[in-house]
Amino acid sequence: MFGMRGKKTNGNGRNSQENQPIIDLRGVSKHYQTSAGDFTALDGIDLTVEHGEFVAVIGKSGCGKSTLLNMITGIDHPSDGEVYVNDTAVHELNEGEIAKWRGTNIGIVFQFFQLLPTLTVIENVMLPMDFCKVIPAREREQRAMELLELVGIEEEAYKLPTALSGGQQQRVAIARSLANDPPLIVTDEPTGNLDSRTAERIFTLFKKLVAEGKTIIMVTHDNDLSDRVDRAVILADGQVIDYGYDRREREEAADYSELVATPA
Repeated sequence: MFGMRGKKTNGNGRNSQENQPIIDLRGVSKHYQTSAGDFTALDGIDLTVEHGEFVAVIGKSGCGKSTLLNMITGIDHPSDGEVYVNDTAVHELNEGEIAKWRGTNIGIVFQFFQLLPTLTVIENVMLPMDFCKVIPAREREQRAMELLELVGIEEEAYKLPTALSGGQQQRVAIARSLANDPPLIVTDEPTGNLDSRTAERIFTLFKKLVAEGKTIIMVTHDNDLSDRVDRAVILADGQVIDYGYDRREREEAADYSELVATPA
């Protein structure tokens, strides 16, 4: 059984006891040994993300953004600290447990799509279902087609990925990330290689998924996109320097002011 979380007081100015966050990082550090000496990619990160939030992670290259996502997804383990995702102690899982857990709890959308070139589009979307086996075999193709319809690319279902444009492949990758209906979607520069029109379409799809109850954490260099999410968490030198709460609270206060100022 996967390790479960313990109670925690607020680690970054938010009380997480009443409603447990979907992501909860406690003092997470990651150190690497290189030929040039020791390198600290993350340095004592405390971070929570609530269910249903759309959070951007921004910062300069080398600040630790991708390493942070690797901690959340279990692709890598912290040198120190604890990682809880969807009530599971990810830092305590072994490789076999992580693979099974990740398949049902997290959908990952990579910058370069990572579609298998020898499988058709629909087979790529079905692959996580075949691995985790939480969807009955007889229902997998239909579900994959429904997901492709959701991202507007069902007409390409039986083509190979190489026959699709970059934007189309990214939409396939998003459909694949939803295969087992995970509560959390993690994306690393999902619009970085797309033209502005396609990037906007992808972002609109993410907003729709959040509105339907998904949680999304997105690494991005696009300041325009980071201004349109619920929170923008800023990293620098492996540390969080801004949790994004101040801006959100200002916006909520502004909305409230407009509301109370409106005549009944």
